[in-house]
Amino acid sequence: QLQLVESGGGLVQPGGSLRLSCAASEFTLDYYVIGWFRQAPGKEREGVSCISSSDGSTDYADSVKGRFTISRDNAKNPVYLQMNSLKPEDTAVYYCAADKRWGDCRGLRQSDYDYWGQGTQVTVSS
Repeated sequence: QLQLVESGGGLVQPGGSLRLSCAASEFTLDYYVIGWFRQAPGKEREGVSCISSSDGSTDYADSVKGRFTISRDNAKNPVYLQMNSLKPEDTAVYYCAADKRWGDCRGLRQSDYDYWGQGTQVTVSS
């Protein structure tokens, strides 16, 4: 059973940066499409970004395009989410998720992902 662990969350001022990591406890993530999702207080969980398992192609929610970058090294864990120019509205619990499939990420449908981490809190506040 794949277990995902997120790290890198914390408190940051508006305009600051954080880098989140998603690692697997016992397996590599080479053959998994990886997605990042977030859930703010009182809101539904939403997709943030995903990265292919095959060619490194990526997808982003409109709200984070140009500010967030997802990356991976298929030779090793983990998968990263670099978050720049953070805004208060980015405050949320961030989850990584894995879809055991060789190919492109097919958007940010939560139902595609079989494995989920416990989440890491990101708070953007002055």
